[in-house]
Amino acid sequence: MKEKTKTGLEILQSAVLLGILGDVLLRTTPWGLNVFLFIGAFVAAATMLVLRRKRQFWNIQSAALSLAMIFFAAMFAWRDSIQLKLLDALAIFTLLAVFILPSLKIRMNIAGVFHYLIGFVWSGINVLFAPFFLIFEDVKWKTAPQTGARKHLIAVLRGVAIAAPLLLIFGALFMAADAVFEGFVQQTLNIDFNKVLLHIFFTSAFSWLIAGYLRGSLIGTIASDPTGTFVEPNIIKKQVLSVTEIADDEAPKSEEKPRSEEKKKWNWQNFDNSILPRSFIFGAIETSVVLGLINLLFLSFVIFQLPYLFGGIDLVQNTPDFKLAEYARRGFGELVAVAALVLPILLISHWLLRKDDSINEKIYRVLAGIQIVLLFVIMMSAAQRLFLLTGNLGYGLTTVRFYPMVFMIWLALVFVWFALSVLRGAREQFAWGALWLAVFTLGTLHVFNPDEYIVRTNVRLMQEGRMFDPQYVTELSDDAAPALLENLPAMNFEQQCIIKNRLAERLTKARTENDFRTWNFSRWVARREISASADGLDTAGCPSYGKNYRQDF
Repeated sequence: MKEKTKTGLEILQSAVLLGILGDVLLRTTPWGLNVFLFIGAFVAAATMLVLRRKRQFWNIQSAALSLAMIFFAAMFAWRDSIQLKLLDALAIFTLLAVFILPSLKIRMNIAGVFHYLIGFVWSGINVLFAPFFLIFEDVKWKTAPQTGARKHLIAVLRGVAIAAPLLLIFGALFMAADAVFEGFVQQTLNIDFNKVLLHIFFTSAFSWLIAGYLRGSLIGTIASDPTGTFVEPNIIKKQVLSVTEIADDEAPKSEEKPRSEEKKKWNWQNFDNSILPRSFIFGAIETSVVLGLINLLFLSFVIFQLPYLFGGIDLVQNTPDFKLAEYARRGFGELVAVAALVLPILLISHWLLRKDDSINEKIYRVLAGIQIVLLFVIMMSAAQRLFLLTGNLGYGLTTVRFYPMVFMIWLALVFVWFALSVLRGAREQFAWGALWLAVFTLGTLHVFNPDEYIVRTNVRLMQEGRMFDPQYVTELSDDAAPALLENLPAMNFEQQCIIKNRLAERLTKARTENDFRTWNFSRWVARREISASADGLDTAGCPSYGKNYRQDF
């Protein structure tokens, strides 16, 4: 039996077992411990397969990605915030996309942002279509050993697969024809066929997706290898120069026998701008025009922002026909979008640089450095707007205002890393560093506990005379419950009533959720503390509020 067939069979076995586990664990919501258990099992199975069948792909980078996936899966069992859970899921999918890159002969630690996008696309293609190739092409079923119990088991399964639809058709017809027979069948089997079909569907879906991903990770590089052996990735060059760098003096010497011209082999790792027509490549003039004009626009905006940055809240309030809310709300989101757009522009323009003259790179570094400096001033303006919007004279903090600020902080770190890597000639290190900056930032968020911070910030502003929305803070996750209980005495009677009603409803709902698969630390702490404070949650005398009640905020 060939190595490829062995690998395919092991992938199918792992996918079926993980599919059953996924159906058992992940169909129960809200997600918590079940995600950690499932991802832990998936990472363990993938690691085992890589070590058995593709050991050359196991290194410190793949080990770090595996640990990071387990970490973010564990966060489902720690924090209850829906925003954090969405970010955790995005982080896991991103790490999976990076983990599959070696199958395209791309080294993970020097891959670029473009390669990460390719990883997403390649993963999606594999989870949808690769199981077809795995079943009908990779596994040579005739060469698989069929002796002893396995031979009889395969025959039995084949017979059941053929007979099952026939039995269902004839059984349904007989049940429709005779009520007595229908009652006998229902009493004998006593099976909820809807549940059975759901279990079959989810098990099959999980198995299919997992088999496709594992196939893309393990067999993708040996599809064209007739021997079924694994091929080492090509030696990675640090940077591939464009075709314009080939000088005349590099031509073969006359005394040497000229070699036949070899076609350039496609290589995702060394994907450079030589595939584009020369008219699309940036020289010194194009670089100066594009980045220079953007810098002039940024500079003009910064000039208008400097008085507000140094003048503070007093200048904003004293400016005629200029309201604080308009200044803060109108600018923050737009400036975050500007900061997010600059990064791909700088990366794409650097990729398009012509490499035949070092002056191109020097001009780019100067203009890109100026743009980053101007961008930091713009980001400071955006941060000031958020502080005004959520500060002592503002309107309080919400998740919609908090997470864009975190995103901008991550962008600031990424731009610092951009300057230390791309602008110093080490572009291949940028994406890997940016990825781990994102991992670090998201991990820090879990320790920070955003929902609790939002409650404490809004309570502090309330004590300073600002408006407080009790309805909003009760819509936050159980991460905020301890802070709500702690600050309950600082609220007025009406605000206490709203929060007590919501916490009592939350406790009633929590008592009906006893499935260990959905266990979450924050929900467990919230339930424990609300239960301990149950005597203080008496809502006697409180007015009854509908679900749509809300103060002006």
